[in-house]
Amino acid sequence: MPNAAEILVETLIAWNVEVVFGLPGDGINGVMEALRKNQDKISFVQVRHEESAAFMACAYAKWTGRLGVCLATSGPGGTHLL
Repeated sequence: MPNAAEILVETLIAWNVEVVFGLPGDGINGVMEALRKNQDKISFVQVRHEESAAFMACAYAKWTGRLGVCLATSGPGGTHLL
């Protein structure tokens, strides 16, 4: 039975998301593992700061017309996406 992280990644793939920008952290280890298991279908671009992930996802969406996705861990990581 799939867990929540696997369902999330499967949903992103079903929505034709090709790339996720983000910074790994303890709070999203499950999502990172699900992304690793599906790396032939969806790519992960690691950044050095969460704000960069948000800018990259926004630029990706504007330039490609596709869904831009960014990912960060809980706490300050999520706040930095704003």
